[in-house]
Amino acid sequence: MSTALPSGSHWVTVWAASAQGAYPVGSTIAQPDLSSALPEMTQGLVNQSLRMVLRPALWSTRFRLRLSNRFGDKPLLLRGMSLGLHMGGGALVPGTRIALPDQTIAAGSVEWTPAIPWAALPESAQSMQGRSLAFSAWVEGASGPITWHAKAMATSYLSKPGDQNAAVSDSELGFPHTTTSSFFIDALDAWLSAEVCTLAAFGDSLTDGTATTLNGHDRWTDVLQRELSAVGRQDVAVVNAGIGGNQVIGPAPGAGPWRGGPAATERLTRDVLDLSAVRTIFWLQGINDFSDNGQAEAAAVTEAMAQSVQRMRAQGVRVMGATVPSALGSTRPGHGSERQDNRRRAFNAEVRKGGLFDDFVDLDLALTDPLTGRLHAAFNGDSTLGEPGDGLHPNRAGHAAMARCILQKLP
Repeated sequence: MSTALPSGSHWVTVWAASAQGAYPVGSTIAQPDLSSALPEMTQGLVNQSLRMVLRPALWSTRFRLRLSNRFGDKPLLLRGMSLGLHMGGGALVPGTRIALPDQTIAAGSVEWTPAIPWAALPESAQSMQGRSLAFSAWVEGASGPITWHAKAMATSYLSKPGDQNAAVSDSELGFPHTTTSSFFIDALDAWLSAEVCTLAAFGDSLTDGTATTLNGHDRWTDVLQRELSAVGRQDVAVVNAGIGGNQVIGPAPGAGPWRGGPAATERLTRDVLDLSAVRTIFWLQGINDFSDNGQAEAAAVTEAMAQSVQRMRAQGVRVMGATVPSALGSTRPGHGSERQDNRRRAFNAEVRKGGLFDDFVDLDLALTDPLTGRLHAAFNGDSTLGEPGDGLHPNRAGHAAMARCILQKLP
C-alpha cells in the first residue's frame, strides 16, 4: 500500500462520533437487544467481528480512520481491518474492500490508521454524496470495555462471539446482530484540497439527533451538508460532535460514569480541536446544565463557555453559538420545569447581547412557540418511533428548520 500523499492538499475530518464512555453507559435510540452479541459486558467483543457504517460528508481518493480505545482498560487488538463501500445491510459492494494493517491501540489511547487509497472512487466525488463506507475488523481475544458513541442514528453490525471470518468477507451473512451505536471509531478523515475545511457541531442531544430518523440522516448537520452541496459548496465538511445528555460544566470530575459523557469543557480538545482542518465550531448547548439534574445557573454556563471560546479562538477557530430552544413542559425526566426555563432564558439573553461567540443563530426564535413558550408543535414528535414528542427534542422537521437558520449565517 502506497503511503505517499499528493501535495497541495490536507487531511479534513469528514465524519465524527464522539467517544462518550464504555458500553453500555449512554443514551441510545432504537437499540436492539445486544445480550447475544455481547453476553459479557466487561469482556466486550471476544474474537469477534464488527462492521461499522460511516457516512462521509465529502469524498476523496484517500481516507484514514481514528481508532479509539479511550475508555478501555486493556490493549485493543484489531485484526483483519478493511474499508469498503457499503452496499446495504451488513454487505459491502464486491471488490471495494481495501485491507489495512493490523493495529493495537493501548488502553486510554487513540491512533490513526495509515492513509487508505480509494481507487473505487469515480471521477466525480460529488456523485458519491449520500453513500456510506464500512469499516470492518475483528477483535483478537477480549476487547474489554468497549469505547463507543451510543447514539449513532445509523445501523452497524456485529458477528456472533468467536466469528473472526465475517470481517474479511463482503457478505452480510456473518453479521446477524445490529447496533445503532458506533464502536471503536471516532473520526474519519479525507485527503482534500487545501481550501476545504471542517465545521464541527459541538453539543448535546439537540445536535446528536434524538427524535430524528434512524438511518434517515436528517439531523441538522446532515441537512446542512446537503444544502451546502445543493448550492455547489464542496469546501465545507459538516461533522457531528454531539453527545446525548452532555453538559457544558457537568458532571463534576471524579463523579463516575455519566450517560452524557465527559463535560464539554473537558472533551473540547479531543472531540473538536484535535479533528483535522476545523475552521468553524457551532456550539449549541446548555439545556442539560439547566435541568433538574444539572442545576447550573446561566452565569456559570456562560462563564465556562466564554473560557472555552477563548481556547478555540487561540487556535484560529471561528466560534458560532446559538440560543437554546425551550424545554418547558417536557415529559423527559429532569426537564420541563419553570426553573429550567428561567435559566435558559437568562442564558439566551446573554447570547443575544453578543460577544460570547463570534456570531450566533437564534434557534430559540425558530423553534419555540411564542404563544405557549414551549417547543413548537410542528417540531415536537419522534421521527424514528412515530410517537408523540417529549417537548425537548425537535423532530426531523425541527432539525431542517435549524439547518435553514444556520445556513443563513455561514460565510
